Amino acid sequence: MTSTTPDKSAIRNAATVIALRDRMGDPHVLMGQRGAQAAFMPNKFVFPGGAVDTADAEVPLARALPAICAERLLEDSKEDLAHALAAAAIRELWEETGLILGQPGDWPDEVPADWEGFAARGHVPVAHPLQFVFRAITPPGRPRRFDARFFLVDAGDIAGDLDDFSEACDELSHLQWVPLRDARKFDLPFITEVVLAEVSARAHDPAPPESVPFFRNDDEESLFLRLNGTQPPQ
Repeated sequence: MTSTTPDKSAIRNAATVIALRDRMGDPHVLMGQRGAQAAFMPNKFVFPGGAVDTADAEVPLARALPAICAERLLEDSKEDLAHALAAAAIRELWEETGLILGQPGDWPDEVPADWEGFAARGHVPVAHPLQFVFRAITPPGRPRRFDARFFLVDAGDIAGDLDDFSEACDELSHLQWVPLRDARKFDLPFITEVVLAEVSARAHDPAPPESVPFFRNDDEESLFLRLNGTQPPQ
């Protein structure tokens, strides 16, 4: 997970990927375990994901996010982060698992350092398979705070061997496709349990959700909202 922001107390935008395999049969979800020395959620089993980097906004996407997702990402947001969040989701999936969400092609410009391995596989990133399904802000008092957007992706849209994690960095260990019915038996952060319940309820429905749950934990209050893309940005 790459970091360029020195203020570790600030709320950072982040993207998380929920990769779902065999969703119409026996759904499995991709998870890994964070290290014991990690400052944020040590030892917990989580989905691949991490903070948005400044350069993510400039990464070329061969295909953009679905319009409905981009609209919902605008809601309760002060800026349009759809492109940067999609790029961050694809980058974190690549860095932490070695899996590629992309299509064969050449990059139009110089490849950023974080993407050299991805580009070397002969692919350019695509965001159209990503489906925005959840948003949560880390509660106050934690060593790291993130405004995390969760994206569901069907594993069938991932290029290459779904069981080949050889290109993964060491951010997550014990990478595995966990049966969705068993995932909540692992040592999980609370928010991961909540997201898994949401995914389990609609695993067999590929259509976008009618609205996106949002746990907004401000310093003053905690709210549970629904994002549907119909409200103007705040």
